[in-house]
Amino acid sequence: MTTDPVTVHIGQAISDVYGMLQSQSFHHVPVVNGATPVGLISATDILKLVYDIEGSDDRMLRTFLDHQFTLEDAMSTELITVKQDEPLRIAVDHMSNGAVHSVLVVDDGGDLVIVTSTDLIQQLGDLL
Repeated sequence: MTTDPVTVHIGQAISDVYGMLQSQSFHHVPVVNGATPVGLISATDILKLVYDIEGSDDRMLRTFLDHQFTLEDAMSTELITVKQDEPLRIAVDHMSNGAVHSVLVVDDGGDLVIVTSTDLIQQLGDLL
């Protein structure tokens, strides 16, 4: 579980998010409007946008992304959330079919937490 995860703002350039995901060890980033989560973007979401582009260098790809798409074009808006006081099993149930690889944890204080499939595998490893 990642408390206080890196977030991106809804108006941020998609190439910035692409660059961040390339340079960091995480693959999912909550998208916020102010402090409110409005979506989730993953490296896979961005790759789906550019799947058909062949032979482009990184700079060309970033320019293409910014001119053709917004963050809203790529992010998932149907957020899967769990409450902070719910058992971990609830997050596992949401991710067990493989359709999603992360859920957002919400609490009354407005803190944002993300749980990913990697977090669950690490937790399982700690139990073995």
